[in-house]
Amino acid sequence: MNKNSRSIYRGKVVNLSLERVKLPNGFITELEIIHHPGAAAIVPFINADHVILIKQYRHAVGRYLYEIPAGKLMKGESPLRCAKRELEEEIGYEAQRFQKLASIYTSPGFCNEIIHIFSATHLVKTVQNLDLCEVLEVIEVPLQKALHLIQNGKMQDAKSIIGLIIASWWKTHKLLK
Repeated sequence: MNKNSRSIYRGKVVNLSLERVKLPNGFITELEIIHHPGAAAIVPFINADHVILIKQYRHAVGRYLYEIPAGKLMKGESPLRCAKRELEEEIGYEAQRFQKLASIYTSPGFCNEIIHIFSATHLVKTVQNLDLCEVLEVIEVPLQKALHLIQNGKMQDAKSIIGLIIASWWKTHKLLK
């Protein structure tokens, strides 16, 4: 934090600061900024036409959401290492191949969180190892059904929507390995 930044809250996952900044147009203002360590998300392909989703309870929205596996980066952890760890922890698979699809900012108006999205292929079953606070169900679905969940509004998680659409586009254009 610079001298024009004041810590408001330090939590387990995020920190909040009030920052006095000069914008590129010269305007000086105070902004509330949430600092997040970043995350990795994975579109796991069980085969060429099927993906694994999770249906996870999210207290902040008070319901279950369809999502792709994802998790927060640990201190010093690379996005790829995080993707590998989260894939095994959440759905009980390792992957022989990972491919970076995109990096996205979730809410750049007030938060610096960046999520690195990967595809994972050539999956090998291992053991799921959920944290006690993770309440989820693992679901294998055709990629087209996952895309239909987006189309009919049943999938509302942004990282998952973006990950599945990009993975589908890469697959259509034969860019996925």
